[in-house]
Amino acid sequence: MRRSVWKVLFGVFSLVALVGLLLAGPAAALDKVVIGHPGALSGKYAKAGEQARGGIEAAVKWVNETRGGIEVDGRKVPLEYKNYDCESKKESVTSLIERLVTKDKVHAIFTPYSSGLTLAGAPIAEKYGIVYMDHGGASDKIFKQGFEYIVQTIGPGSKYHAGTLDMIKKADPTAKKVALAYEDSEFARSVMDGAKQHATELGFDIVFERTYPKGVTDLTPLLSALKATSPDIVIGGGHFEDGQLFNRQMADLDINVRAFSLIAAATLPAFYEALTYLAEGVMGPSHWEYGVTFDPDAAAKEGLQWIGPSQDEFVQLFKDALGKDMIPDYHAAEAGAAVLALVLGIEQAKSVDSDKVRAALGDMTFMSFYGSWKIDKTGKQIGHDMVDVQWQNGKRVIVWPAGARTAELYYPMPTFAEKAAGKKATK
Repeated sequence: MRRSVWKVLFGVFSLVALVGLLLAGPAAALDKVVIGHPGALSGKYAKAGEQARGGIEAAVKWVNETRGGIEVDGRKVPLEYKNYDCESKKESVTSLIERLVTKDKVHAIFTPYSSGLTLAGAPIAEKYGIVYMDHGGASDKIFKQGFEYIVQTIGPGSKYHAGTLDMIKKADPTAKKVALAYEDSEFARSVMDGAKQHATELGFDIVFERTYPKGVTDLTPLLSALKATSPDIVIGGGHFEDGQLFNRQMADLDINVRAFSLIAAATLPAFYEALTYLAEGVMGPSHWEYGVTFDPDAAAKEGLQWIGPSQDEFVQLFKDALGKDMIPDYHAAEAGAAVLALVLGIEQAKSVDSDKVRAALGDMTFMSFYGSWKIDKTGKQIGHDMVDVQWQNGKRVIVWPAGARTAELYYPMPTFAEKAAGKKATK
């Protein structure tokens, strides 16, 4: 008796469900893929944030106009970019991600620039189970938290100065004394830890090791102590403002070294615009530079899938996006490459479901104008290699690795007195 009652009830429920489906009609087909971005368009990260926005807009335009959109369910749909200004504030990042997910109904979130802001937004992306495309957070710490939805395009901070040290070791085996001075931030500390380990492995002596607070306005005490150690090489930095201050006060204190490399700041065009001749000979690690060409032939040689645009196409699209005659730097390139990764991930998953897309992103490898792409199980980028640039005669040139360089390393760099007298870091 009881079994027959359950059969009747089950039949009623099934009939109700069927009627509901018939009344509702077929499920609406996906008409677009929307990506959300709490970008840092003002505040301390505005320079890099502008580059990131331009890179994303450039890639979105190429996907829509040249590629015809993203293929989902056997047809192509357009990619839409929804962005807000987080003002370089952590609390704004979290509230904007909430808004993008709940109100704008985006299918994926792109991180803001910097490791601190990226880390601030990660728990919110986890809360909603939405793919979180990291193009500007390099700290290794981000990928030790157990987050399941974050995917990195920018490389990990621990590797930023590894190539720099390799290059100097090869150029000058007599250089021994290294000074480390980095901003006290998640990103910069991870770079510092990696640099210290790699320098020690190469046989360098760490003669100075210190961090300085974020928002610092005077590095004179730290740099005076650094000068007393008479280093051959100074590497450090954090972001644009402190890097600019670092370089200027090195000049004020007449601290002359054989090589000087700053993360994040030295790769930006605005760095030389602000410092002019003081920046001559200064170096910086970069994830991408105009002139490092990756193309379908290079992808074929490595057995990798290729996705456009070409380097020159990207540069023109970037200029159009910002309305400025500006060559993009790596902040733009990595953001654009993150868009391309998401496109391939959605197409491989044949869905916009975050779990399926995240799984696809973990399985795939490819090459774009930005270079090779592959992540490990935590989402950390392990397939992309960095290059080193140097300011020579007012131009940013690639000096490492040898196979990618557009100019020879100028070493040792000119002294500040020589630069004041008009000497350039060029032969």
